[in-house]
Amino acid sequence: MYNFNMTLTPRFSRGASVTPIENGWRMDIPAGDAGHYRIAQLDNYTSLSRGCFPSHPRLTLSLRARASSDSIAGTWGFGLWNDPFGFSLGFGGNPFRLPALPNAIWFFHASKENWLSFSDPSTGSGQVKPGNGFLAQVFRSPAFDARLIPAGLVFPFSRKATRRWLGRVIAEDGVHLSVDTADWHVYRLEWSPTRSAFWVDNALVLETSVSPSPPLGLVIWIDNQFAAFRPEGKVGFGVLKNEVAWLEIERFELG
Repeated sequence: MYNFNMTLTPRFSRGASVTPIENGWRMDIPAGDAGHYRIAQLDNYTSLSRGCFPSHPRLTLSLRARASSDSIAGTWGFGLWNDPFGFSLGFGGNPFRLPALPNAIWFFHASKENWLSFSDPSTGSGQVKPGNGFLAQVFRSPAFDARLIPAGLVFPFSRKATRRWLGRVIAEDGVHLSVDTADWHVYRLEWSPTRSAFWVDNALVLETSVSPSPPLGLVIWIDNQFAAFRPEGKVGFGVLKNEVAWLEIERFELG
């Protein structure tokens, strides 16, 4: 059964919009320069503390989606996360929610200015995972790990060393998807305590033992923001100049 009427909260910046369409929603952001943050978002956690987010495994999310372009400046996507950057980076999050390490399972599009991966072969985590493009991606982090203490101490002196520390603490997996995102496609993800799996048009594109720590909240969004913590240690975040952009979803199911 399509959950078109489930309780979701629309949030959008000035000039942006979230509007119902047949069997779904459309999220629009206007064109603009790099001086202002623009976002259109639906979520189910706006007024909740992170520990009260509503989603736990076992869970399946499926929907049809298309975007205005395959090269939108900023990020967009749909899935579940713990809003880890709500305080410091503002990915549509509550400004009073403190930062946390990431837990997420989602389909995620990030323009080239982004690098949202902490993987590093030198930490024993295998190949470097993709940090931008259109991804099926999952992160698992502990609420606290003693290894984060040296990471925090080292950060002012060596961001590359800090990134290595984070790569030891944050488990992740992800793959680039060869999908024309401007066309309609069916996306599905499954989240269990020991497994994450992703399908596009009924084809399995990623199955992994990395499973995010609950609880998580549903997020569907488009914005003009970027965040990057690159393998060489370069850090950057901010907002980008963008053209008019939109994301449409329909036939949404969560359960």
